[in-house]
Amino acid sequence: MISVCIASYNGEKYIGKQIESIVEQLGGDDELIVSDDGSTDATREVVASFADSRIRLIDHSSHRPKRVKYAFEYVTHNFDYALRHTRGDLIFLADQDDVWHSDKIHDTIDAFRREGCLLMLHDCRLIDNVGEVINDSYFRTNKSARGIVRNIIKCSYLGCCMAFDRRLLGKALPMPDAPVPHDIWLGLLAEYYGKVYFHHDTLIDYRRHDTNTSSAANISQFSLVDKVAYRAAIVSSLLKRVFFDKNKPTV
Repeated sequence: MISVCIASYNGEKYIGKQIESIVEQLGGDDELIVSDDGSTDATREVVASFADSRIRLIDHSSHRPKRVKYAFEYVTHNFDYALRHTRGDLIFLADQDDVWHSDKIHDTIDAFRREGCLLMLHDCRLIDNVGEVINDSYFRTNKSARGIVRNIIKCSYLGCCMAFDRRLLGKALPMPDAPVPHDIWLGLLAEYYGKVYFHHDTLIDYRRHDTNTSSAANISQFSLVDKVAYRAAIVSSLLKRVFFDKNKPTV
């Protein structure tokens, strides 16, 4: 069984096309979980309009943090909530504004069978708000590669390009209280506990526009102090989870 998670918030403009690109690849027993963070536009109505029993719309708004330091923390909390509702053995993360290529699920399953990995990360091409291609390879531009230290310094892990075995949830949840992005957290833990496979095929169109919360493929707006504190939070959280948190809950 496959679970796909979308963390949504005011995504009415693009989320319908993204859902279409996902559900056409799902089997009858698979699921798409859309965890909405209190959208004030028509996001929920767009999701509900599909009337597909495989789509589960859940409400994260009452769990949304009152205040965070970085915008990405809202997304991390929302994905944490979505992941707790999954039932699948293979879990995909998806952004509300991207578009999956028609071979994404097939190629991902094939890669897991072939590589025996805990987590797979694939390449993507970047598009703008109207769908024009900006860059045809995130991997090439970012010089994406494995390595825990390397990814703390310069991260390769994009959640929208990730799929992972359910076993990883037992290590990753709950997400840290510290400001650590969900995708970096999952990627680093997968590297520590198992095999990570970088698949160089392009399997989604990754949309970049003014309301993105991630700075991936853009110049970071963090100050030097923020950059140091951010990486310190990642290292501290990782060390705590791996070496000291022996009683962490599993799912």
